[in-house]
Amino acid sequence: MAWNEPGGGNNSNNQDPWGGGNRGGGDNRGGKQGPPDLDEALRKLQDSLNGIFGNKKRGGGAGGNGRRVGGGQGIPRGAWVIGGVLLFVFWLFNAIYMVDEQEQAVILRFGEYNRTVESGLHIYFPPIEKKFQRNVTAIRSYRQQGQMLTEDENIVEVPLAVQYRISNLENFVLKVEDPETSLRHATESALRHVVGSTPMHQVLTEGREQMGVETTERLQRYLDAYETGITVVQVNIESAQAPAEVQDAFDDVIRAREDEVRERNLAESYANSVIPEARGQAQRLLEEANGYRQAVVARAQGEAERFNLLISEYRQAPEVMRERLYIETLQDVLSNTSKIMVSGEGNSNLLYLPIDKLMQQGGSTGSSSSSSQSAGTATGADASNRIPVQLQQRDLRSREAR
Repeated sequence: MAWNEPGGGNNSNNQDPWGGGNRGGGDNRGGKQGPPDLDEALRKLQDSLNGIFGNKKRGGGAGGNGRRVGGGQGIPRGAWVIGGVLLFVFWLFNAIYMVDEQEQAVILRFGEYNRTVESGLHIYFPPIEKKFQRNVTAIRSYRQQGQMLTEDENIVEVPLAVQYRISNLENFVLKVEDPETSLRHATESALRHVVGSTPMHQVLTEGREQMGVETTERLQRYLDAYETGITVVQVNIESAQAPAEVQDAFDDVIRAREDEVRERNLAESYANSVIPEARGQAQRLLEEANGYRQAVVARAQGEAERFNLLISEYRQAPEVMRERLYIETLQDVLSNTSKIMVSGEGNSNLLYLPIDKLMQQGGSTGSSSSSSQSAGTATGADASNRIPVQLQQRDLRSREAR
């Protein structure tokens, strides 16, 4: 049965945690337990504390109304010791601190810079010392937007995002009262200067990246001059917009510029494909011309050399050389023709010799040809072979007679 469960008047298993037991008849009606006596519990706690701090409780009359002795003697020495120990523990708990790898801590003694603490377990001495602990490797960022005037006197809304970190915690804590507020003001000043020296079409189109670089450099110069201890990592200028009243017109301008860039790129790609081909053809023609020139020069030089050799031979035997040259010339001429016209001396008739036909008849032989046709063909072939020789002999006799 639970200690506070109601029961009969003869319940001997009283489990009252407050130790009060069954009280007088006015508090225990019908054999039931009443709620615990709060006053009695507080009185017992007070007696326990008095026993710890040295206050004794002396008995009084029969009703339990006693007197407390030593109430005017002040706080005992044990209380002071315990209080001092507790106060020291509390101070020590606040004085010992841990600095992470990504953090640094600046300690001020009587409001003046004393030291910079790196990572590890450290202690400082409040209240004469004060500690400022920050993360010096984390990249912080914030966004900002405002209307600004461009170089060509147009108003644009330029949003940007700034990423920065703490590079010098001493300057961050001591040099400027609110470094991050100073960073925002310096960012706005640097951005206004850069936008004010840039045309509007550059701000709205392809000039944002260069503007971000220039803003980062100018902003860092401002922060270094203020000694804020802040290093700007990057400034990202996002898509700038014209005021809402003229947004449609500016959109048309942007589209026109994009079309211009696209057409220019197409023209450049076409030129890049045509110009190399034309240059290749021109180079090929030059090489062919150089080759033809070299061939003609070499041929002329060869002819000249051959002529010089013929001159030396001609001087040794002029008649023989003339005859040889004449025969070689006839051979070259007659070898390139298939028809010959022959005229005799004192005879006006011309003899036509179809050399091509005769050569075809002389070269064609078949297994089914008769012996008479074979003999006739052989005779024709012999005749065709004798004709150039007869012509040469006739020409020789005519020149000798002259």
